[in-house]
Amino acid sequence: MRRRIFLAGLMGSTAFGVPAFGFEVTKSDAEWKKLLSPAAYDVLRHEGTERPFSSPLDREKRDGIFACAGCGLDLYSSSTKFESGTGWPSFWRPLANAIGTKTDRKMGMTRTEVHCRRCGGHLGHVFDDGPPPTGLRYCMNGVAMRFKPSKA
Repeated sequence: MRRRIFLAGLMGSTAFGVPAFGFEVTKSDAEWKKLLSPAAYDVLRHEGTERPFSSPLDREKRDGIFACAGCGLDLYSSSTKFESGTGWPSFWRPLANAIGTKTDRKMGMTRTEVHCRRCGGHLGHVFDDGPPPTGLRYCMNGVAMRFKPSKA
């Protein structure tokens, strides 16, 4: 009986694309809804996608750090941000130990989803059409991040 309850809980929590355990920061659905804006909640907790060109972070040019809107983990340095023309903030490298990835087979294609290493929040996807030195484009939803300007 305990095994069935465990498996049911595991299946229920992974239905939204976030593993049931394994993240340092975990909250109930009600806690996430209270903490996040409706748009951030949809993206971070339900793997939504914001409209292109809708995020001010796509146009952010200051020096600083882009952090997870869910848990505050530093994700990307502004020094790796570039103009991809896609309408989403794009980076060629994440900070060390900041993200995790998984295969995403939704929408009839195979892509690599990027999530926050600490809370599991969906951030966006990574593609292999980026600039040197990595050749990667981390295409992130701006609503899933917060910008922290450098102190001058």
